[in-house]
Amino acid sequence: MSLSRKDEMREQCQSFHRSHPEVWDLFVLYSRQMIDKGHRQYSAQSVFERIRWEKDAGGDGVDTFKLNNNYVAFYARRFMTMYPQHEGFFRTREQKSKDEFATHQNELTPRDYA
Repeated sequence: MSLSRKDEMREQCQSFHRSHPEVWDLFVLYSRQMIDKGHRQYSAQSVFERIRWEKDAGGDGVDTFKLNNNYVAFYARRFMTMYPQHEGFFRTREQKSKDEFATHQNELTPRDYA
């Protein structure tokens, strides 16, 4: 079986997570804050944007993006797996990348944009 694009992105996300565990800690903190405020559902993308805005976490912003948007879905699903009492807090869709072939290319970096 060949590697799917979803598998490829998952591996990239897991590598990022191992290098930047502080991002997961912030994702959990900010998600729990929204739960504590009474939100029954929330946007995982908004949690990522808050991390970008408030903290210098993740990549360096020069050689790697601080937070790659490809990771949002994986963080949302991980949160709901780790905290099953909050299943459905983040809306998720089917990851269509499971049906696409892996690109076998390096992730884009800020240097790829003029």
